[in-house]
Amino acid sequence: MSGKDTGDDYDLTAVTQGGDAAMSNGAVLNAFLEAVMVRDNEALTVMRAAMVNAMGPASMVDAAATIAAFNAYPRAANATGIPLEDAKRDLTAELREELGLDALDIAV
Repeated sequence: MSGKDTGDDYDLTAVTQGGDAAMSNGAVLNAFLEAVMVRDNEALTVMRAAMVNAMGPASMVDAAATIAAFNAYPRAANATGIPLEDAKRDLTAELREELGLDALDIAV
């Protein structure tokens, strides 16, 4: 469910610039994600414990599974050469610019 549906306002620049995204436990989630993505095993060990302490073991597992899934989807699309559809490109142009996503090395 999106913030548009719930009325919540999130700071999506936290995706590329760090921070808490104006959400509960956002900073620990972001630090966990960063440790996973840079493959820093020492930081990941620390962040797993921090996630469990902040949110419980089930939430840590849910976060890890979500990170894995969202890491795999674009890789599969890139590997097969699936381009971003024109409608999605148009709908996400402002957000992609705000977050600097077009600078990433991905198929668009």
